Amino acid sequence: MKKIKYCCRNLKNGAKPVYKSLKAEFPEIKHKKRDCLGCCRLCSKQCVVMVGKKETLCAATPELLYKQLKELIG
Repeated sequence: MKKIKYCCRNLKNGAKPVYKSLKAEFPEIKHKKRDCLGCCRLCSKQCVVMVGKKETLCAATPELLYKQLKELIG
């Protein structure tokens, strides 16, 4: 995994702790903030990130999203 993209609007809706924690824990991975990832239906209801170029991860809470990303990173 080379990069994780975060939606700026989603950061305001609860994903910001995930962004800060992972950026501090895994500085070797690129963490990019984007205005929009193009998955607005998911983004308005859940915490969403895009891993790599195509894979989208979503979870109901920031804690669950953090757990999914940690498992994916290894």
